[in-house]
Parts: sequence; structure tokens; C-alpha cells
Amino acid sequence: MYEFHGWFGIAESPEESDAGGLGLGIVGLQTRIADIDWATAEAELKIYNGEYFVMVNGLVNRRRDEAAELEELLRYIATRFPGSWGLLYERSADMEEPPGQNAFRVRVMARGEIHTRLDPFLSPTRPVIEE
Repeated sequence: MYEFHGWFGIAESPEESDAGGLGLGIVGLQTRIADIDWATAEAELKIYNGEYFVMVNGLVNRRRDEAAELEELLRYIATRFPGSWGLLYERSADMEEPPGQNAFRVRVMARGEIHTRLDPFLSPTRPVIEE
């Protein structure tokens, strides 16, 4: 199984979310998200209090196209909107070390960069959330 849950606030720069080109950028982001066709997962662009957020959630049988398309979406957001921030929690039965099969990894997006971290809250999944 491959499970993922994440949210990303969209901002053109760390100083302000709209530095003059946000509207055009959002149109491109909407197009990319509309092209995603996952059977047991979703990617959505939401607006909360005038701010844009990308939400991703899924649970698929194994890491396939969803994982590659999710990676591509995250890189696009970080590059096109370098002020964006957010977290992606993911775990997989075939996840490489670290963290391995018994843990979540967290991808942290901030200032146009994505860093992988180990999860301190739900890992190791056995015994923290599973028996």
C-alpha cells in the first residue's frame, strides 16, 4: 500500500502570496491538477479566506503513477510558487530506507525547496498506530 496526505499553501514569494502573477499561476496550477486522474486518490486546489491551498490524499495498492505524478506536482509548486509551504506525509510497503516500511516520511516544502524528514509522531507505525 502507498498512503499519502498533504497540504500546501500557495505563495509567489515568502513575503507575500501574490507578487503580481498569482492569478496566472493559479490558472496553470488548476490545469495541472485537472490533468491528474487517480482512481483512489485526489488532488484539489482550495481557497480559504482568500488564500490558495493544494490538498492531496490517497491510498493506493502500491507506489505507481500516483507517486511519480505527486512528485512532479510538488516540484512544480515549489518552482513556480517559491513562497509555498506545506507538508506531505507518506508511507509505503516498499518505501526505501529510511524510513522503511514501518514508518511515515514527511516531505517539508518551504521557500522553494523540498526536504525529506523522518516522522516523530506516528512512527514507527507498529506499535504507535498498529498492532
